[in-house]
Amino acid sequence: MTASAEARDTALLAAQAAADKLATDVSIVDVSERLAITDAFVLASAPNERQVQAIVDAVEERLRERGIKPVRREGTTENRWVLLDFVDVVVHVQHAEERAYYALERLWKDCPTIPFVDSALPAQDAAAGEDAAASEDAAAGEAAEPVQDTSDR
Repeated sequence: MTASAEARDTALLAAQAAADKLATDVSIVDVSERLAITDAFVLASAPNERQVQAIVDAVEERLRERGIKPVRREGTTENRWVLLDFVDVVVHVQHAEERAYYALERLWKDCPTIPFVDSALPAQDAAAGEDAAASEDAAAGEAAEPVQDTSDR
């Protein structure tokens, strides 16, 4: 069983909100087969505590616009690792040092990722991100849709 369509949409919306506030290393991990309490983790990094808070605020605001509110919020006192629990999706916004130390991607490496490409990226960068996401899906054994090259040669 994979993450529900609603969880995927929420995760992608949260990831884009984080990317819009200049979060780095934004990724989505489908943990639905390993955890009963949530479907997906959104992981994002920031270089300092102020940026962590800005990303958290942007994610909450974007999801509230869709009527999605967090049931729990942790870590806002220090803003080194803030967790936003939206039930089906848990957003982790980490200071870059915490992200490197705890390496959540490594802990959940057996779980598939949900492809995310920042919509603000230029078309060439976005295509490269889609190619990488397609490669990850193919490596995970999922059927990846081919990416059409629309760039001029």
